[in-house]
Amino acid sequence: MKSNNGKNQSELSDLLCRIEDSNLRQKIQESSGAVQQYLSALCRQIQDLSKIGAALSAERNLPKLLEMILEEARHFTNADGGTLYMMNDDERSLRFEIVQTGSLNIRMGGTSGNSIDWYPVRLYAQDGTPNHAMVSAYVALTGEVVNIPDVYDVEGFDFTGTRAFDSKTGYRSKSMLVVPMRNHEDEIIGVLQLLNAIDPVTGDTIPFTQADQSLIISLASQAAVAITNTRLIHDLEQLLESFIQVIAAAIDEKSPYTGGHIERVANLTMLIAENINRIDYGVYAPLQLNQDALKELRIASWMHDIGKITTPEYVVDKSTKLETIYDRINIVRARFEVLKRDAKIKLLEHQLKIARGESLENTESLEENYQEKIRNIEEDLAFLETANIGGEFMAPEKQERVRAIAEKKIEIGNQVCDLLDENEVTNLCIPRGTLTDEERNIINNHVVVTIKMLEKLPYPKKLRRVPEYAGGHHEKLDGTGYPNHLKE
Repeated sequence: MKSNNGKNQSELSDLLCRIEDSNLRQKIQESSGAVQQYLSALCRQIQDLSKIGAALSAERNLPKLLEMILEEARHFTNADGGTLYMMNDDERSLRFEIVQTGSLNIRMGGTSGNSIDWYPVRLYAQDGTPNHAMVSAYVALTGEVVNIPDVYDVEGFDFTGTRAFDSKTGYRSKSMLVVPMRNHEDEIIGVLQLLNAIDPVTGDTIPFTQADQSLIISLASQAAVAITNTRLIHDLEQLLESFIQVIAAAIDEKSPYTGGHIERVANLTMLIAENINRIDYGVYAPLQLNQDALKELRIASWMHDIGKITTPEYVVDKSTKLETIYDRINIVRARFEVLKRDAKIKLLEHQLKIARGESLENTESLEENYQEKIRNIEEDLAFLETANIGGEFMAPEKQERVRAIAEKKIEIGNQVCDLLDENEVTNLCIPRGTLTDEERNIINNHVVVTIKMLEKLPYPKKLRRVPEYAGGHHEKLDGTGYPNHLKE
């Protein structure tokens, strides 16, 4: 980076030396300096944000963590003061956790040793209406970011307390930035409020910029996650089902084609079970599932595809025959473009010989042969593109055509090779769908993996059939299912 900067400076100096207009030269120098300062500041901010993210993740002492959040937010925006509020457990008020004002040497809460005995900010009035008059309450209730250039010149919020503080201390509150703190569940767990952004050059109070706002939103998000993680260390209630559902969601996220599948299976399974409990006739009349049995079934339904953790995404997502990590039909298209290029080159070579008198071939005949070659190439490519989709049964004669096309030669890098390799031929000749037998076995194997994984867990007695239920979701009453071919 330093060597690049030196090189850039040298190039700029050379450029300036060639500019005769002194005013223009000065403007370029000033602009260059401003750009360098901006880029340097931006790099420092990114580095600082990365560092604070790591520090927030590592801190397990909640008071220190909260203090660090506010201090770093002030540092990033050069704010003179700030307040960090946390949502009370009843979610009806915000309590003051950290209060700081640099110019007044005020530090309260956290590790300062100065407790905060102020009343919490109520989110609702006694009649239950939302408290939108207090800016911190408004942000906590709506989740909106509030950026105020001057709190003395704004409508819609009550800053009586702020004015009283100013009157008592001689302080002048002006610019304010208030940001909600959202955790990973999109819950607002607190509010970060910054006061009086200071111009580092003049020392004047200035509004918070959009860059400040974006940066603090990012920091508040990181901070909220860090706070939640710190709390979650001590909160293990309902761990089993929560963990199961998180894993299920992660599996569904592996593929856009299976998104939400596990949740839908779980919901449908419980609907069927609940309806079976209501049936008082036929073969299901004697079957009654109690709450423990329903819970066992629910957990099994959430875990039925856990084996897909080991299934490669390219197999699950394989929407065309040539798709792996990407669709290889584009590589095939490129080879066909090479064929067309070679045909064009040969045509031009023959035409050049005719023009030089080195050949007596007919120009029109050459052009017709060339156009015929291009048509054949394009027809073959169109056929392969259709075959790649795998939308219908592929007849044996079409498979033979794939093999015939594959045997055509192409020259790449002074090497002559087949137009299609063996793997591409195998995939393009899949008779139904887009999966080879090997790939289908890989997908089917997720059930075996599910059973192996679930059998390793130490279940309580009331959940001991979870592996059996989850591992049987591809079995059929006639024994044609898998993996154990169970029958009724």
